[in-house]
Amino acid sequence: MKSFGKTSPPVSPSSTLSSPFADGRRSDDNKKTDAHLSANAKRYKYFRRLFKFRQMDFEYAFWQMLYLFYSPQKVYRNFQYRKQTKDQWARDDPAFLVLMSFWLCASSLGFSLVLGLGFVGFIKFLLWVVFVDCIGVGLLIATLLWFVTNKYMVVNPPRGQDVEWAYAFDVHLNAFFPLLMILHFFQLPLLNHFIYHGNTLGCIFGNTLWLVAVGYYIYITFLGYSALPFLKNTRTMLFPMMGVVLLYILSLILRYNFTSHLCDFYHYRITPYHP
Repeated sequence: MKSFGKTSPPVSPSSTLSSPFADGRRSDDNKKTDAHLSANAKRYKYFRRLFKFRQMDFEYAFWQMLYLFYSPQKVYRNFQYRKQTKDQWARDDPAFLVLMSFWLCASSLGFSLVLGLGFVGFIKFLLWVVFVDCIGVGLLIATLLWFVTNKYMVVNPPRGQDVEWAYAFDVHLNAFFPLLMILHFFQLPLLNHFIYHGNTLGCIFGNTLWLVAVGYYIYITFLGYSALPFLKNTRTMLFPMMGVVLLYILSLILRYNFTSHLCDFYHYRITPYHP
């Protein structure tokens, strides 16, 4: 088995543990300062850095995206480092969000070309994917899980610990990235002639991609909350996977092609006056 030091993504400079001898005093001062930052102050600091690209660690964010596919546990291990150094679980570097925006644009462009939506259709499709599929659904899921975890899953006594809403949204972004790449990128070469207008084999292949994508989302979401040491019963977040598997089997029996119906839905939403 490879050691963690050889296989883990590079640790961001903003979350690197300081030396207990040379930088101990400075680390303690940083912890005290960040601990007194309110949620609004942290949010303002985060969005202020959105336009300061030179201060973003894109290499670290890119490594996180890669590890979300084959070792997502290590991504959340770095979240624990951030808690030790910044006294917050959520990201303080918007580089991941910026790279996510790039992949949203790239995958939406590819999807629009395959579906033949045109330039105006591409803009509408991009806006839908960003503000509905990613942000809208993310706000709903993050808020729901933030409420449920703080209300029912925090260990007793809580000891002043709770789930940050920004962390809940970070978990959504982590889980959404593999789903985006699988459904909006990996299946594009086979979309038109095999999955969308395909036969039973195309339906099986397309629905299997949905099973893998949604399974990734559920599993990475579970890992995100199980990484918080003050939460209990986090394995209950894996229960929806049973419903997903049953729905997958039922779709194969009824030959219901999820990808085909999704493409028809996008066509209806973006070009409602065209057959």
